[in-house]
Amino acid sequence: MPFRSETIHLLCVDPGRDIFRQLKEVFPSDNPGVLLEPNIGRVLERFEKETFDVLVLSSAALRSNKGVGIELLEVVSAKSPATQILFLINPREIKLAASAMKAGTYHYAKLPISSEELKLLVGSALDNRPQYAPNLLLKNHKGQTTFESMVGGSPVIREVYRQIRKAAATDIPVLLSGETGTGKDLAARAIHQLSSRTQGPYVPAHLGALPEDLVASELFGHEKGAFTSAVERRLGCFELAHKGTVFLDEISTIDEKIQVSLLRLLEDRKLHRIGGAKSQKVNVRVIAASNEDLEESVGRGVFREDLFFRLDVLHIHMPALRQRDGDVPLLIDHFLKQFNQAYRKDVVGISPECVSRLHSYDWPGNVRELKNVINRAVVMCEGGVLLPDHLPRRLRAGRAGRAMVSLPVGSTMEDMEREMLVRTLEYTAGNRRRAADMLGISRRTLYNKIDRFGL
Repeated sequence: MPFRSETIHLLCVDPGRDIFRQLKEVFPSDNPGVLLEPNIGRVLERFEKETFDVLVLSSAALRSNKGVGIELLEVVSAKSPATQILFLINPREIKLAASAMKAGTYHYAKLPISSEELKLLVGSALDNRPQYAPNLLLKNHKGQTTFESMVGGSPVIREVYRQIRKAAATDIPVLLSGETGTGKDLAARAIHQLSSRTQGPYVPAHLGALPEDLVASELFGHEKGAFTSAVERRLGCFELAHKGTVFLDEISTIDEKIQVSLLRLLEDRKLHRIGGAKSQKVNVRVIAASNEDLEESVGRGVFREDLFFRLDVLHIHMPALRQRDGDVPLLIDHFLKQFNQAYRKDVVGISPECVSRLHSYDWPGNVRELKNVINRAVVMCEGGVLLPDHLPRRLRAGRAGRAMVSLPVGSTMEDMEREMLVRTLEYTAGNRRRAADMLGISRRTLYNKIDRFGL
């Protein structure tokens, strides 16, 4: 079967290179469209940037991450229907073929495979492609400044938008990290709204705000009489979120006993209400969030490693506002319009002095702090222009951007490192988490440096 003269765009997903080399031999030497991707976890990312006629997948690639791999195949099949999927399988792994076929595989064959058979399979796949089927994953979001309820157009926040779209296309657990006020709750809601579960309930559980003895009841529910104040049966967040999404905010605050119960639920998809004798099946998508470094918490022995790995399947880090170049003006304009409407005001401008204060401030409370500042300013403003007097005292004082560190020529690298560490800790008022973030290091590394310099 001769191949067409036009370029064939083919993606080979295989940890090794044998199948890739064989495909390169099958295709004309001047055809540049055969590409290799060793990691199946990056397939969706490739489809967000490129269009492929055929996806050739090895059982070794699928076996390396079966849970994620099957879901990604389902997404590619649904969102890029013009792409034909061929599954090349080791004879000892024939059971994988059934899962792959259900996920949208066009055909499968056993390895090893002859070049002639491989050529026939690819040719047949190309002949059976549906026409005019767009790749819905391939979208241009370069100039995007709004996304669901989120606002911002900086490169780092556009990357968050991309990761949210990627998370929404699958059903795997997501872990959101980032400082307080960075919008983890908005990201979680966006994932739910863009996912196939959008018609189901979205149930947030703000674990850090709950008394320790009520967390289990909030998550798993309880039967009447399970404890003194249990005067009636109560459904927990997981039952309320059936066929939808549960958002576990501040997951780092739960104790070890709750961690064990949560791990069991994630593994078995069943729960026991407190005081209940029967298990309940649950069908929920789990999104967890933490402003603490969970990996560090695992190292300190306060968070279970197995639960961390269960939650950290897809990790999205929400950047601090100070890292989002150019987003402050967009957010100011957004909140100004929002609170003008809410309070029936007509604030149409901001004075240059006020703009200077807002732009030079470091926003330790991130987007939430900026929102509260604009809220207060609109309420305080009696005219049509925001002035410095309408801002909180900490901004009126003209707190500049970050303090400068200067050292004389001849200082050693050790002197520079120590001084930078001291000044950063002073600037953050001893907040080590924020200091580590500003320095671009982990908190564990920060602690080691503090010990090293005797601070």
